[in-house]
Parts: sequence; C-alpha cells; structure tokens
Amino acid sequence: MESENEFIVDAAAVITHAKYQTTVTSGNHTIITDEPVDSGGADTGMSPYNLLLASLASCTVITLRMYIDRKMWVVDEINIKLELFKNPEGVVIESKLTFKGILTDEQIKRLITIADACPIHKILVGNIIVNNSLV
Repeated sequence: MESENEFIVDAAAVITHAKYQTTVTSGNHTIITDEPVDSGGADTGMSPYNLLLASLASCTVITLRMYIDRKMWVVDEINIKLELFKNPEGVVIESKLTFKGILTDEQIKRLITIADACPIHKILVGNIIVNNSLV
C-alpha cells in the first residue's frame, strides 16, 4: 500500500539578473534573499544558509515557548544562537540556548530535550527527499 504525502506548506522563488537577489514568497509573506558580497551578491537579504538557521532557530524557540506556556513555567525570554559548520563527515549545527526566568536544573534539562522535538529539527535530522522536475 502506497502512502500519501501530507501537504504542509509551499514556497516559490524568482531570480532575474540582479546577482543574486531573489524574491521568495510563501503564504502571504515575501522576503528578499541574496548572497554575501564575497560570494558575488549584494548582501541585500539573508543567504540560503542564513535562512536555514533562521528557520531552525525560530522553530526551536517557538516550540520551547509553547511547552513553557503549557507548563506555566516563569520564563520571560528564550534565546538561541546557532552556528553552522562543515567538516569531512558533513555538517554540524551548534545550538546554544539561554533562558531568562525561574527554572530548575531538571526543567532546563527537559527544555533541551524539547528543543530536539521542534518540527524543523526533526526534518533536518530525518530522512529528506527532494524531487526536482520541470513544470
């Protein structure tokens, strides 16, 4: 029996001649992406690598906020700093979390586990298939 794909979201990107400025749309939102000057772009927007980390960072803190709110823990601010590295084995993302609030060591340990449950985290560490084709 063949499984069906469940639609989650779509996005589109258009690039013309401005190296390498791209207009990206998804839902009701539009952003500009680009490459840094040292890669031939004009640095008018985040690069694809920046967007990847931004997606993981925002998903992680949103997931943590949802959990913290559900538990009614006193946390005023959640911060995350991500760094992307390449090495001979692949890619490593280092994630550093900080919380401003009243948390026990046990609660902090639980929040580190919850951070790994963020949907974007699951996608990045899971089995990904990208199918390219012409329309």
